Amino acid sequence: MKVAVIHNKDLAGVINLFGMQSKEVYNPNTVKRVSDALEAGGHNVAVIDGNMNVIEALQEFMPRVVQGERMGMVFNMAYGIQGESRYTHIPSMLEMLGIPYIGSSPGGHTLALDKVTTKIILQKYGLPTPDFLVFSSFDEEMGAVEFPAIVKPKMEAVSFGLKVVYTIEELRQAVKFIIDEFQQQALVEKFIKGREFAVGLLGNDPPEAFPVLEFDMENDPYGIQTVENKKKKPRRKICPAEITQELIDEMVGVSTTAFKALHLRDFARVDLRMDENQNIYILEVNSMASLGPTGSYVYAAEKAGYDFKRLVNKILDVGVVRYFTDRHLLKIQESKDQKLSLPIRIRTFLRNNQVNIDKMLHQMVNINSYVRNVKGVNAIGNMVMKYLAPIGFKLQVIPQVEVGNILYFTNSESSEIEVLLLGHLDDLTPLSEHVYFGESEQKLFGTGIWKYKGGLVVMIAALQALRFTRLLRKVRVGVLLTSDDALQGKFAQTHVRQISSNARHVMGLKGALLNGSIVTSRSGAAVYSFYMNLIKTEKAEDVAWAMGFFANIINSLTDLTDTANGLVVSPWKTEMKSNITDLYAHGEVKLSVRFNDPEMVRLIDKKIKKMIPKKYLKVLDFQFEGGIRRPPMIKTEGVKNLWKEIKKISEKLDIRLLEEHRWSSSDICFVDEKIPVIDGLGPVGAQTSNKTEYILRHSLLERVALLAMVIRELSAK
Repeated sequence: MKVAVIHNKDLAGVINLFGMQSKEVYNPNTVKRVSDALEAGGHNVAVIDGNMNVIEALQEFMPRVVQGERMGMVFNMAYGIQGESRYTHIPSMLEMLGIPYIGSSPGGHTLALDKVTTKIILQKYGLPTPDFLVFSSFDEEMGAVEFPAIVKPKMEAVSFGLKVVYTIEELRQAVKFIIDEFQQQALVEKFIKGREFAVGLLGNDPPEAFPVLEFDMENDPYGIQTVENKKKKPRRKICPAEITQELIDEMVGVSTTAFKALHLRDFARVDLRMDENQNIYILEVNSMASLGPTGSYVYAAEKAGYDFKRLVNKILDVGVVRYFTDRHLLKIQESKDQKLSLPIRIRTFLRNNQVNIDKMLHQMVNINSYVRNVKGVNAIGNMVMKYLAPIGFKLQVIPQVEVGNILYFTNSESSEIEVLLLGHLDDLTPLSEHVYFGESEQKLFGTGIWKYKGGLVVMIAALQALRFTRLLRKVRVGVLLTSDDALQGKFAQTHVRQISSNARHVMGLKGALLNGSIVTSRSGAAVYSFYMNLIKTEKAEDVAWAMGFFANIINSLTDLTDTANGLVVSPWKTEMKSNITDLYAHGEVKLSVRFNDPEMVRLIDKKIKKMIPKKYLKVLDFQFEGGIRRPPMIKTEGVKNLWKEIKKISEKLDIRLLEEHRWSSSDICFVDEKIPVIDGLGPVGAQTSNKTEYILRHSLLERVALLAMVIRELSAK
């Protein structure tokens, strides 16, 4: 299942700063622990910042159920950035977007976060809670307050602003501080002298209660838990609490009733106090119980038999059951001794190395590798060598003078290999137009990042992941990197044919389209040039006629397009010059042809000859030249079977994958059609109208995991 873990990282990621700013945020290490646990449970996980870009991020990552994909979930860890009822912000957006999520609804969070509303509801249900008053100003009449009293913000968690007061003056100062600091009313409760407890709840209808936990106040009936206690020096926890079964049952009973009364879901924590006469009082209900490693919820869960991995996946599971049925659940590995599956080990490696992968891509994108920039092309090759040599790949350099060197790496002593990975070192962008690496919340930008360089990084990281899982030595892999893809394989075609003839499968590393496609067929490419000159004439009108005739020729050439039969003819450069005084007329058109059947191209010559009546050859001089540059990549039975295998792997990894015919050609077209080939295994992306390339950030690791698994599965057969 695809799971988006949403948390708050960029607290400045808003349009304007407005209202109360959140003081509550998860430690990044805890977010990583949660994402790692979900990946260990077999899920495809993306970590997303819950700021103003969250909708775009979810739109790119989450499955499209309306298109037949399996539903995904959000694991919500976002406390919110600013304003009131911050816990409700992400759930509200998810409700609008139609994305399922774990945790309480906006309504449940609203009730639980507002301590005054919570206490009113508790009283309505006959549940014990300390007497209270609410103040909006420090100079209000406070004579009714019974001391000692405890003062807290009306709508905050984690004990923010909590203070025990003993006099009117202390009370006024505490109320003033809360109103000034938190910009909200102050809740003043009767202080319950005694012991403090917590009950963790997990699930629905009814929720499971963890063993009751007691916070060790060191026999001080006035002891409380402050923010400093929770963050810096947590109180010692006693779990199970050393109390009678009757008290345990009472605490669990009132906690479960409060959970239902506030319309909470999936998981929560209820905080309680017990006075010296063993009377129990509910202090508050936390609808987003902390999953921090020192928190009481995680501690009690461990005593209930849930290690962290099981706890996180159980929280997800109860949310899935609430939305769907238990048939949709993915079984997690319960035993600590059970070996993790290969996809989990690969994803763990990738997430731990994401910074290094991003850095590699950054460096590669910033190198200009225009096809005629030999130095830049070779610099990309040297980068690849730097990463592949340490993991056991030997290099064969095929020197080129006009363009950069062609490189072939392999980890096999034999010339026979299971999988050949085909990528490209060059691109079409000169230095003057180079776009250097850039990034946004969801996208990575730069020249070649989608068409070429993203695929190289995917390849390197996939092989590193196989090395990490100790499987690389069990597969025979070749990596062929050409340096003239922009020149349609002018120098590389012989080497592609020769090296690929020793491979069982060939995988191309070009980028994938935004729909998550991979390429199962490509059109072939042909290039033609057509020239016309007006032979000597004495009439000005012949110049006009010649230019008009040439324009008609261009139209006739484009009319040869027959998309139903896989033929596209398009002018990519046209030049027309004439002068009615000097009686001069010249026309030149260069044609780009894409075809799926070479026979269609052979017919072009015959059709063009018929376009020019013999009588015109006395006044017009014509020249026609060109031919096929690359053959088509045919979708053979072998390709169909290979596509099915890759599709199965993608479904196991919960990665969106569609089949695509691509009209553009590539060096992979030189591979003999007897060998199964698939292209487009690079990251998902596109090129904007101003020719700036980008990839979707989350797709980088997805495609690495997919390629690593494909290499492994194909080599194991």
